[in-house]
Amino acid sequence: MNKLPLRIEIVSDVVCPWCVIGYMRLQTAVQTYADRLEPELHWLPFELNPQMPAEGENLREHLAKKYGTTPQQSIEARQRLTDLGADVGFTFNYSDDMRMYNTFNAHQLLQWSKAYDRETELSLRLFNDFFRDRKNIDDIEVLAEAAAAVGLVAQEARDILRNQTYAGAVRELETLITSQGVSGVPLFIFNREYAISGAQEVSTFEQQLQQLLDESDAG
Repeated sequence: MNKLPLRIEIVSDVVCPWCVIGYMRLQTAVQTYADRLEPELHWLPFELNPQMPAEGENLREHLAKKYGTTPQQSIEARQRLTDLGADVGFTFNYSDDMRMYNTFNAHQLLQWSKAYDRETELSLRLFNDFFRDRKNIDDIEVLAEAAAAVGLVAQEARDILRNQTYAGAVRELETLITSQGVSGVPLFIFNREYAISGAQEVSTFEQQLQQLLDESDAG
């Protein structure tokens, strides 16, 4: 049986906990149809905090300022995310001194990695660097190390970040995405026809995949 080609675009930021939870749930759903689907993943950039300064900001203070989150709400949210992460096989390692960082450099690195078909591996590496290992993912050396970890050349990564080689391409994509009404992440787009917003349950992704298969069979 020929598998159905499936283009999945994921609008995401590497400091978005729901993005990685949503991705892991999507992967579970895709595995349900592994014998019928040929998925091709593409990651699209979205910056949750484009004005974040280079030194970053304490995560709890950042959330309090941006969303009005109280300390107790923050504790509860972190525990909930930690539990949900464990359910999908991802480790959230929150701490009181954890910092939020600017992700523009990370998105440039991801844009560069597309030519080598490493964007999914690199996205997962950066999710882990930030949430599990609490690294500064705006730092060029951290990003170069992440690139090397997924089989890319660290010095090339340093060069493209120092020269801001992909700055224009990332800005162009971000502008295109927001011009289409996208104001939050994650967003999962299937064959540029259907979209699922948020880290929905596995069953929601399965229903979408089944619909695509049914339409193909009826086609």
